[in-house]
Amino acid sequence: MASKRITQETFDAAVRENIEEFEMGAEEAIREAVEQFESQGVDLSNIVKTVPKVSLDGLQEPTHDVLQALNDLQQALTGSQLQEVSAHLVRFCDQCKQQKASRYLAAQKGAYPILLAAWQLAATSDQGLLLQALNALAVLTDGQPDLLDTQGLHLLVATLARNAANTELTCCGIRCVRHVCLKHEQNRQGLVKAGVLPLLTAAITQHGQHADVVREACWALRVMTFDDDIRVPFGHAHEHAKMIVQENRGLKVLIEAARAFSDNPGVLSELCSTLSRLAVRNEFCQEVIDLGGLGILVTLLADCNDHQDLVKQVLSALRAIAGNDDVKDAIVRAGGTQSIVAAMTRHLASPQVCEQSCAALCVLALRKPENSRVIIEGGGALAALQAMKAHPQEAGVQACMLIRNLVSRSQVFSKPILDLGAEELILQARAAHPDCEDVAKAALRDLGCRVELRELWTGKKGNLAP
Repeated sequence: MASKRITQETFDAAVRENIEEFEMGAEEAIREAVEQFESQGVDLSNIVKTVPKVSLDGLQEPTHDVLQALNDLQQALTGSQLQEVSAHLVRFCDQCKQQKASRYLAAQKGAYPILLAAWQLAATSDQGLLLQALNALAVLTDGQPDLLDTQGLHLLVATLARNAANTELTCCGIRCVRHVCLKHEQNRQGLVKAGVLPLLTAAITQHGQHADVVREACWALRVMTFDDDIRVPFGHAHEHAKMIVQENRGLKVLIEAARAFSDNPGVLSELCSTLSRLAVRNEFCQEVIDLGGLGILVTLLADCNDHQDLVKQVLSALRAIAGNDDVKDAIVRAGGTQSIVAAMTRHLASPQVCEQSCAALCVLALRKPENSRVIIEGGGALAALQAMKAHPQEAGVQACMLIRNLVSRSQVFSKPILDLGAEELILQARAAHPDCEDVAKAALRDLGCRVELRELWTGKKGNLAP
């Protein structure tokens, strides 16, 4: 994998040399430069692969379009020319949207403080200009969350609070929150401390008829529960989920929104995905039931079976709330197992749906012999084995843990499952996926099959050297 980096100036010099010294055309010069650097193991993902343009007056050095737009924006800001600032913000934003490399180059050349100045100027002028500044910042920070500083963090929260009634500004501001929090634990914690969570949940309630706002707010709430920053040993994902539920009525907000968007699969998918991120405690799982969320999930699984992404997210939510043993029984009583099996059968070609279906059934069967009986009688074991057969290369679809849970406390089910061909499929999964080794052995053991179990450690003192 490429690990070396070069500057934009180095790449541009190579292109210019190809044009001037070897009389290549622009496209050929760029292609030659790319091949040259990639053959040396250079990562060019953050390099703009176009020829710098000469300014209209010819007085400035050739530069890329995104930097020219940034320079024009800075000059307009210096003169407080609001109309020009607006035009250059739109132009700069369009350039940044074209490719990640343009955003990276702009950031390297000081785009963030310039946009921050435009943002501050717009905050005291008009909402139209403020929307353009926020939109440009959202685009710039996409994939570059480190750009946000303390001043920008507090300005972002203040902007959301002051413009809570404005749908477009709220949507764009929340998008900024999402971008600066993805893979950045410090920004997450800083924004939570500054009070962003109640603004996110309130946006779902206040703009409950605007799908874009609800989608963005759901996405931002989920990002707050991520633990994806490799620079931080321990994040606050669990604490943030607790705050969303306990202090900001997060589950109630999401379930009410699901009722309001009952005919919008896209929004429902976001809501279910967010719900599954918040069901992190036993009492939260029960709260979903108490608020009527289970009925909504089971109905969606039955009525929206053609919408694959929604089905996947509903299954994920059912899996999450089934962490509570009482909720397991409630799901089974509500006909959840039949709906899960039907979804897996309907979307057998989708490894994602099959994985979530098997995982949901696995949780429902855990320590619940009666639920295991319902699952098997409803065709759950057969559907899971069919999924294993359809996706032998997908480790997540190998339902070894589900099979083990079905028979571990109900040995009477072993023979019917073996008769379906379970042993051969489990052996295939064990051979193809090292991660399945232990659970595959456990499933074979509980099915009564012959399996070699090695005693890795006896607990006795002795020489630890090999």
